[in-house]
Amino acid sequence: MNFSLIICTYKRPKALLTLLQSVKQQTLYPTEILIVDGSPDDATQLMLAQNSFPNLNYFKVEDKDRGLTKQRNYGIAKVSKSSEVICFLDDDTVLSNDYFEEIIKTYAIHPEALGVGGYITNEMEWQYVGTEYVPKLNEFYFDGYKRVDGARFVWRKKLGLDSDMPPGYSPDFSHGRSVGFLPPSGNIYSVEQLMGGVSSFRKSVFEEFQFSTYFEGYGLYEDADFTLRVSKVGKLYLNTAAQLEHHHDAAGRPNQYLYGKMVVRNGWYVWRVKNPNPSLKAKFKWHVITLLLAVIRGTNILTTSKKKEAFTEFMGRIMGWFSLFVNSPK
Repeated sequence: MNFSLIICTYKRPKALLTLLQSVKQQTLYPTEILIVDGSPDDATQLMLAQNSFPNLNYFKVEDKDRGLTKQRNYGIAKVSKSSEVICFLDDDTVLSNDYFEEIIKTYAIHPEALGVGGYITNEMEWQYVGTEYVPKLNEFYFDGYKRVDGARFVWRKKLGLDSDMPPGYSPDFSHGRSVGFLPPSGNIYSVEQLMGGVSSFRKSVFEEFQFSTYFEGYGLYEDADFTLRVSKVGKLYLNTAAQLEHHHDAAGRPNQYLYGKMVVRNGWYVWRVKNPNPSLKAKFKWHVITLLLAVIRGTNILTTSKKKEAFTEFMGRIMGWFSLFVNSPK
């Protein structure tokens, strides 16, 4: 199966080099690699000139095509006609050697799949406890594995606001548990959301769908928007054996105030994509959870050393929530 890899990057030449070195070690190598660079400088282009990678094509975009979703759409338009699957990776990820082999194998196992996601291994510790385990309040349990639940989910459980859907599915009031709550079991799970930076889709998907340019710049939750729309017409899967690490390079990220505002406004937008006419109960739950998460972030002012970041993100979330009543996303 011919498959293309698109990596959208912005001012992260060192992280990108580390990723490409892990791509070079793959048991199954991409038919083509497209680097779509939105950086205002030439550091990424210089790095690529100094390091050789097979089948790599570099594209430097202008202002009109800069931003995560625009760069992805730009890359899709440049993909070879012979390609059957398009993979996307964040530029600060590092792959296990059989990542692409496991991704492509999933399409053979599930020929109806429109998309397949990979599994991030370095963000949470899991423990296998068997099928009879009863989790504590501060634990999340799924498919024989448990992990520690953060304060936001503990409080949501206490208030009856936890998600009523399995990981990777969005409830009527949104605020579900992401695919990050699937355990490292080696199994393939059906989902309706994938993380965009560790995802792949059949090329035919892009005859009908594009990444929404509503999500400007950093593009927070652009993946939830896209995959929720795709999942309405076909199946998506996550293969926990397709493993990689995500190292969250801080370069190119927005400041905490803008991030907090995006969390709320983009979250509202994604919620309404999935559920354009929510019930009164769903509306109540969405707003209560949004405010609860803002308050919990605000308490970090007292509990962490990064007090300024906690305060500015808290203010961004609160201002983002107020803005919904004046100018909600369209």
